[in-house]
Amino acid sequence: MNISVHAEADLYAVSHNDLANAVRFLAVDAIETSQSGHPGLPMGMADVATVLFSRFLKFDSAHPNWPDRDRFVLSAGHGSMLLYALLHLTGGDVSLDDIKAFRQWGSKTPGHPEYGHTPGVETTTGPLGQGIATAVGMALAERMANARHGDGLVDHFTYVIAGDGCLMEGISQEAISLAGHLQLGRLIVLFDDNGISIDGPTSLATSDDQLARFAASGWSVRRVDGHDPEAVAQAIAEERETAKPSLIACRTIIGYGAPDRQGTEKAHGAPLGTEQTAAARRTLGWDYQPFVVPVTIQKAWRMIGQRGQVDRLAWLDRYESATPEQRDLFVEGRAVALPGGYALAVAKLRERFASERPKIATRQASQQVLDGIAGTIPGLVGGSADLTHSNLTHVKAQAPVKSGAFAGDYIHYGIREHGMAAAMNGLALHGGFIPYGGTFLAFSDYSRPAIRLAALMRLRAIHVMTHDSIGLGEDGPTHQPVEHLAALRVIPNLLVFRPADAVETLEAWDCALSSESRPSVLCLSRQALPTFRSDARGRNRVARGAYLIVSPDGGRDVTLIATGSEVSIALEAARLLATEHIRAAVVSAPCFALFEEQPEDYRATVLGTAPRVGIEAAVQGDWARWIGADGEFVGMRGFGASAPAPVLYREFGITPQSVAEAARRAVAHKGQ
Repeated sequence: MNISVHAEADLYAVSHNDLANAVRFLAVDAIETSQSGHPGLPMGMADVATVLFSRFLKFDSAHPNWPDRDRFVLSAGHGSMLLYALLHLTGGDVSLDDIKAFRQWGSKTPGHPEYGHTPGVETTTGPLGQGIATAVGMALAERMANARHGDGLVDHFTYVIAGDGCLMEGISQEAISLAGHLQLGRLIVLFDDNGISIDGPTSLATSDDQLARFAASGWSVRRVDGHDPEAVAQAIAEERETAKPSLIACRTIIGYGAPDRQGTEKAHGAPLGTEQTAAARRTLGWDYQPFVVPVTIQKAWRMIGQRGQVDRLAWLDRYESATPEQRDLFVEGRAVALPGGYALAVAKLRERFASERPKIATRQASQQVLDGIAGTIPGLVGGSADLTHSNLTHVKAQAPVKSGAFAGDYIHYGIREHGMAAAMNGLALHGGFIPYGGTFLAFSDYSRPAIRLAALMRLRAIHVMTHDSIGLGEDGPTHQPVEHLAALRVIPNLLVFRPADAVETLEAWDCALSSESRPSVLCLSRQALPTFRSDARGRNRVARGAYLIVSPDGGRDVTLIATGSEVSIALEAARLLATEHIRAAVVSAPCFALFEEQPEDYRATVLGTAPRVGIEAAVQGDWARWIGADGEFVGMRGFGASAPAPVLYREFGITPQSVAEAARRAVAHKGQ
């Protein structure tokens, strides 16, 4: 939408400066009132943002979720008042009272932008670098959706405002490298090139030539005066025509207009204060009281917010004119609910696993699940961080996504775990896709910040993390996750699954795909595990989080609770104990979070009142809540080692014999 605002603005004698200053001073006044916030970016980037919103951004403020809108990501999320001011001025669902309640309890204007909390916010940002990386996923989703549905239904840009801090974070390199490799020409990053960070000049910590860096990764780059609206407009217009992702370095002055603060770190993260606020008003010619925007300027901004109605209605006409098959594919690809054919595919897989009872690694079972269901879910898109043949995340029906060939459904993310996880968030946020991506569980530390944001945003993004324990063997302690299960389980709204056989793997996938507002991590084994489930037509038992698989006649003396590869160890321990007339119940607990959500009476039935033993090839973490203060835990108390898996289990004491001994101690302790 490269249409000048001047035609409408001139009706009210509204200049660019008037429009930009309305943004600046709504931000300044909100921050001053709350006595908290970051005025530097809104003041410095108001000119750039005004040009973008008034001349280029395709959006309809009355319909912020219109599918073919341009996406705008404020990667430098600390400058949130820039976005809130724009949403308010253009007629979005952010009132003046919301602006006045900036950073206060219950307001729509929290300290950093939060997806799902404030209409018009495309993604949660604040952790620097994640916004630009998430935007790469959005831009990729646009190209992939365009390849499926054509220009008539999918034809939009992704714009990002990023700061020095975003580009210093390591994730930014992963993101720009992937975007450049895929040649995501609909991605335009507007770099707030002000040379200032919290500590002072960026020269304190970095000497990077950002334009050279982006150019080396295959981007189109240029630098402009960020306070010259015509130069900014010309740069955006020309970069929209390139076949590469674009970086426009906008040379700006942080805190622009505040005489004693601008250009220094003092403008970054604290209110200007009464004197500097008044001085900024005089300097920029904004002779209005706090939170007052003259009617003429308000009307001009409202016109900007309404202009997208024309594009949206034209898009609706194209959608209605499409063939029924095209409309069905578009709707089905964007649907939250799983298609009808999916349930039939799951039923067939369950019946096969239950009847064949294969002894395979759960990573292999996962691949077989994907092979069975991939064709039934139009929006399912996979990938791996250069571990495809170890994670087993690719299936025959999937074609790779490549530069210029975006119709595929498998993404080679390269060794970019953090970038992959953030791009998956972008794919999910864009709509039309259910992303999953693979790496080793030990490398979940690299992905964790983006997984956390997925949980905060309530996104359906599925992480396939294989090689889930010391069972991976000879690669040794660097690759053997011991603390990672515990670390992931404490993230709110994240489902962490550790299935014990092929049937549980299928059920874990079913839970992950059916969880429309929660990300999931599937922790899968490298070593083969026996299938103990044979209930071909039973309900999804993994959905209960934990369940009894052995319930002795006449009651129980001890309860053995295990996950993943250790369930088979618990079953063998129960057999050993039975020879000593010790009745052991066995519980499989593939997902602690789901078990915690079950009714109290169900949990009590599963756990029982007998002493409990927890078994997991990981550190104890929060096992105490399930086994009790007097429970026994058989697992890891330090890092692993390099040796064959059977040797490691023996040397670290995670064996049926060790479990049986722990059970004897627990029973004896209760009897004392």
